[in-house]
Amino acid sequence: MRNTKNGLLERLTDGCVLCAEGHVFELERRGYLQAGAFVPEVVLEFPEAVKQLHREFVRAGSDVVEALTYYAHREKLRSIGKEHLLEPMQRQALALAFEVASELPDSPPLVAGNICNTNVWTDSRSDPEVRAMFDEQIGWAADAGVDFIIGETFAHCGEAEIAVGAIKAAGLPAVITFALHEDPDLRDGVPIDEAARRLEQAGADVVGLNCARGPATMLPVGARIRSAVSCHVALLPVAYRTHADCQAIHGLTDPSCDCIPDNRPFPVALDAFSCNRYEMAVFAGQARALDIRYLGVCCGGAPHHVRAMAEALGRRPPASQYSPDMSKHYSLGDAAAVIESNLGYLDGLRKS
Repeated sequence: MRNTKNGLLERLTDGCVLCAEGHVFELERRGYLQAGAFVPEVVLEFPEAVKQLHREFVRAGSDVVEALTYYAHREKLRSIGKEHLLEPMQRQALALAFEVASELPDSPPLVAGNICNTNVWTDSRSDPEVRAMFDEQIGWAADAGVDFIIGETFAHCGEAEIAVGAIKAAGLPAVITFALHEDPDLRDGVPIDEAARRLEQAGADVVGLNCARGPATMLPVGARIRSAVSCHVALLPVAYRTHADCQAIHGLTDPSCDCIPDNRPFPVALDAFSCNRYEMAVFAGQARALDIRYLGVCCGGAPHHVRAMAEALGRRPPASQYSPDMSKHYSLGDAAAVIESNLGYLDGLRKS
């Protein structure tokens, strides 16, 4: 591990750690990554785009630069006929993360390696194949000197337990997060609070949730996890409005739009459900009040969401220099700064 001023666990003891995820969604929106496979070939084809997004997230308040190796595992690359790119993609993603982190020597962000759901785990018979995939990725991350490993988006407790074992065998801190869909239990039938306890007992340093659910439907589950474990808890929601009748983004429908293929907004037509910055800020404050200290964003999250969350936690990251100031607006601003004919004009257009 690197000689950063404070490691992950020290920072969590002192307060909150913000981690921006959601790279694949954001880079797809920017035109650098193909939806469907969501394999991050962008790290080889457009490395500057990856570095720029890392910089934007850190500037907005992320304490972590997460190497973009989500869905860059052997099974995913095999499925698109590019298994030969596995190691180059992994090593390049790690190098890009370290390059950006090195640009901030006075306040270096943590650098995290990443492993994720393999989509091949079904039961214990899958364990050897999945463990081999995790071991090779963690090995490259350890060689690079990461501060910790994120294991994310697991829908099966069994697969997450394999991830914890592989990370701890490498001697690294482990942050493990589940993707909980509509059902209150994971796909292998394990209740989420029981799954969190199992991961803690297996050695995970941080357990929690990422992806699938937005702030409104993730926070109550996070409260259950907080009550179930004594280790630190993580919550990284998607920046979309899920609700009681649709707990996860995969089932959302948009009745106001009739041109979405198969009437399925997930994954590339979720725009109408986007959370605004204020919703994400409220979520951060609510989670912190529950003593949930590892926070962030996942799919749909963008730098303005991260900045709002950072500010809700009492911080002022560099991007706060340009936080909104409506007192300077041509119509909504202070009376002394607005031409009289414009003052209040937009208020008169607002619908009740």
